[in-house]
Amino acid sequence: MDGSTKAQAAGTAKLVTRGVAKSYGPVAALQPTDLHVGAGELMTVLGPSGSGKTTLLQIIAGLVEPTAGRILIDGNDHTHTPVHRRDIGVVFQSYALFPHLTVAENIGFPLRMRGLPAAELARRVRAALAMVQLGHLADRPPRALSGGQQQRVALARCFVYQPSIILMDEPLGALDRKLREHMQVEIKHLHRESGATILYVTHDQEEALAISDRICLMNQARVEQIGSPRQIYEAPASIFAAEFIGISNVLRGRVGSRTLRTPDGEFALPAVPGGLTSGAPAALVVRPENVQLADSGHGALAGEVVEHVYAGSETRLLLRLASGTVFTLRLPAGVPAPAIGAAVGVRWPDGAAVCVPA
Repeated sequence: MDGSTKAQAAGTAKLVTRGVAKSYGPVAALQPTDLHVGAGELMTVLGPSGSGKTTLLQIIAGLVEPTAGRILIDGNDHTHTPVHRRDIGVVFQSYALFPHLTVAENIGFPLRMRGLPAAELARRVRAALAMVQLGHLADRPPRALSGGQQQRVALARCFVYQPSIILMDEPLGALDRKLREHMQVEIKHLHRESGATILYVTHDQEEALAISDRICLMNQARVEQIGSPRQIYEAPASIFAAEFIGISNVLRGRVGSRTLRTPDGEFALPAVPGGLTSGAPAALVVRPENVQLADSGHGALAGEVVEHVYAGSETRLLLRLASGTVFTLRLPAGVPAPAIGAAVGVRWPDGAAVCVPA
């Protein structure tokens, strides 16, 4: 079930923001933003630094007062509800574990603060430890754990009291690449097992593609595009979306009669987005994995090989086109790459390119 289907199946959205905005004097930290997160959905808020994603998260958590707009949780207005009454759990990049408490005591802390009976507290802590596979470390202090284990404790501490919504702000940012990838799988597993509603903030594109039901892509304090990882990768709505998510080849030009005229040639358009008329600026977006080598003079484009980038399972080939644009394609492992300086042609199958407004 993809993210859009999940949201529909959930009926009323778990979390809704309506025109939520934040300004600091003349500076807009967040432009009016509408967001719907379905019950049980994992939505990632993705974007570069300064795009407004953390401001949005802080407003939802109640840490920042919005300048405008409303926040609804389960259909109830919580725009001005104090932080401690929003039933929201937060996981930050820093683990924020109590060094003087054991793993089990750290996980049980929010339950003790809520006055849960001892037997029920112990049962929930055992279940949370089992969920993150740390039962054998229950009596250890945080300093005796690895970074990944400490992050799992922080996750368990948030999941244990079953908040209505869990907010995660760059929770894997301090981990190395291999551990990040392992923890991405852990978070997907925890989400699936718990059925929790999660809003996850990151600037890491690969992370967003790996874990999300849907992605909310932000740019310049506003929402750029919302969709499933596949939708945003394969059908970007803008040049920013195409270039921020993965690697894209972008050919800029102007719309003709079902074609795009560019400095590197004229290309047939698979479809023209609504609102684009003849003469309008637009761009053709082609992903490197869809590009194929052709003999010089026989491809859709001609270029000169300027660099090879070896990446283990593939080699990325960088070409310079006549306009100076650098074009990227991927060669599978074992396929010989043309020599640097060689003149080559490239082409792509029908339907492999997407037209976006420029």
